[in-house]
Amino acid sequence: MTHTSIRDLKANLSKYLRQVESGKTITITKRGKTIGRIVPEGVPLEERMQALVTAGLVSWNGRSLPVRNPVATNRGPKLISDLVSEDRDVDYLP
Repeated sequence: MTHTSIRDLKANLSKYLRQVESGKTITITKRGKTIGRIVPEGVPLEERMQALVTAGLVSWNGRSLPVRNPVATNRGPKLISDLVSEDRDVDYLP
């Protein structure tokens, strides 16, 4: 994985894009802190997740999240989103 600053990325964009085309991931930094990544298209999700884990940005045990039931359900004819919209103060709209 290659690290570069915003200034260097702007000055050498073509060089970094060629590296991405060859399969490398470019980490973009601002004042020493990671702010983003440029990754090759088609990299499997597991590989991208492992890169984030390696960079210390996330923790992941490699398993999928369990399926969960919704917290709120509709018991009446109106959608919950409609009830929330009705409850909001809409005086600011033109």
